[in-house]
Amino acid sequence: MHLSSRGQGLAEYALILALIAILAITSLLFLSGQIDTILSSIGNSL
Repeated sequence: MHLSSRGQGLAEYALILALIAILAITSLLFLSGQIDTILSSIGNSL
């Protein structure tokens, strides 16, 4: 394995990890808003 192909593989791996991290953060932000809404409605009904 040449050094350049190893570097290319690491770059692709880093891009995939960055994409997964962005998707995870986005989904957590979206779900936190929904969870807050659900808990607020439960608290208001009590």
